[in-house]
Amino acid sequence: MNPDRVNPEHATADRASLDKDPAEVAAMFDGVARRYDITNTVLSFGRDRSWRKATRKALALRPGDVVLDLAAGTAVSTVELATSGAHCIAADFSLGMLKAGSRRRVPKVAADALALPFADESFDAATISFGLRNVHDVPTALAELRRVLKPGGRLVICEFSTPTFKPFRTVYMEYLMKALPAVATRVSSAPAAYVYLAESIRAWPDQFGLGDLIREAGFTSVRWDNRTGGIAAVHSAIR
Repeated sequence: MNPDRVNPEHATADRASLDKDPAEVAAMFDGVARRYDITNTVLSFGRDRSWRKATRKALALRPGDVVLDLAAGTAVSTVELATSGAHCIAADFSLGMLKAGSRRRVPKVAADALALPFADESFDAATISFGLRNVHDVPTALAELRRVLKPGGRLVICEFSTPTFKPFRTVYMEYLMKALPAVATRVSSAPAAYVYLAESIRAWPDQFGLGDLIREAGFTSVRWDNRTGGIAAVHSAIR
């Protein structure tokens, strides 16, 4: 399957196209919100928990830090960050996702990654986990993250990436395009959205490509740590 084309069979109202129209993406996440957390845990074989912990550790948070968790969804990632003692704010443009996480007692803000509703230099640290891949304009989102960070502020991006071991990479890509949508049919409230998930992962830059985008946005000290053989990567940088 060409990841840049959308199969008309799956072009339904409960998924977005790879054009990543903001309204389509928001509607898609509203549709998966009800069972989003359990679906992620099942599809990742429980690795999502370790990825959240790795993100928190990479941010090196201290009590009193003010942290932006962008594309926070149901705020499960924000709760993990808050265990550090930092003041953590969950932001997402899907109201359905924020509503699904309403029982999680962290501050929540409706926010567009391309026009963040925060003043310049507001945050000591910022993170976006599995969300940058879904924005319409990645350079603008990175520029916005840089704008709201204080000088010396830390950025951490946890995102799906490219497995480094070629035989494993082949197996993983087969899982993405075949098994993942099939499993999602059993556990998700909107399984067609996970066809988009598989296609968007295949179309996403590898570790080096994302590192270049972060540098081009003006960040320094860019590095990354592969997780689960490169299925995910935790990129870190300094404003």
